[in-house]
Amino acid sequence: MPSFTLLPFSAFVDALRLAADEGDHSEQIHCRWTVMGPDLKKITSSAGVAIEPWETYRDPAEFDYIVVVGGLLSETLHGNQHLIDYLQRSDRAHVPIIGLCTGSFAMIRAGLMHNRRCCVSWFHHKDLTDRFSDVVPVADQLFVDDGDRITCAGGAVAADLAAYIIERHLGQSWARKSLRILVMDNPRPANAPQPQPTSDYQVKNKWVVRALLLMEQNLSRPLSTDEIADRLNISKRQIERLFMSDTGKSLQKFYRAIRLSYGLWLLQNTSRSITDIAQECGFADTAHFSRAFRTNFDKRPTEFRQS
Repeated sequence: MPSFTLLPFSAFVDALRLAADEGDHSEQIHCRWTVMGPDLKKITSSAGVAIEPWETYRDPAEFDYIVVVGGLLSETLHGNQHLIDYLQRSDRAHVPIIGLCTGSFAMIRAGLMHNRRCCVSWFHHKDLTDRFSDVVPVADQLFVDDGDRITCAGGAVAADLAAYIIERHLGQSWARKSLRILVMDNPRPANAPQPQPTSDYQVKNKWVVRALLLMEQNLSRPLSTDEIADRLNISKRQIERLFMSDTGKSLQKFYRAIRLSYGLWLLQNTSRSITDIAQECGFADTAHFSRAFRTNFDKRPTEFRQS
């Protein structure tokens, strides 16, 4: 798709490349791939790096999988009808379809995900649920294999998904070899948790929803109320009033609760040090994080981890 995300594309292709032969020649021996578009014009990623298709759309029946790479949501939701048509053609040919990042949104546009489980990044969970009611969103794991539909959260997860496909067809040793050369650990399974839990705050006001999205994007360096108000282009007094009305808490108290919930999730799902977690959650030092954590959860982080 136009403005596709570069990392999922490159991670997926590079994992295939490193499993394709035994040496370091990148020859397409054990697995093969191509890059297609409606013509040979360059397609620009969201990072500004352009990729030139190798060929125009080929008969999908020639492939084991068709992979669609999404990106910026505005483009994926509205652009490139020719790609949507090709996905529908691939479906009629009974070829499994893989969606990387917001590629799943393109699959939904093509009518391929009705009542299907669809992996979505926590970052785009609300975008999906607000727009599509006939899809089963999954935002608590890395990727979802729903038979002939495979979707993933995006980012580096694309390498894990590629390793999953490689292992299916070539065996575990090839998948692990590929990721080792990429300096990655063993492939993470599909049901491994995403690095950030999905948050369902049950808020209705559009300004509060937008403010919450800004908060989730800025956990390690919390924004001030003034900064949030400026980015939303409304007054500080208005956003504070809306927050209190919609959540029953002040903006900064709610923000701290989000950061502490993320800290709790990190304690549950990672082996990172408490000092690292405190910094990741935007606290000045471990002592400050520990006090706030105990106030919120009735245990210090060390006590929680020990239990």
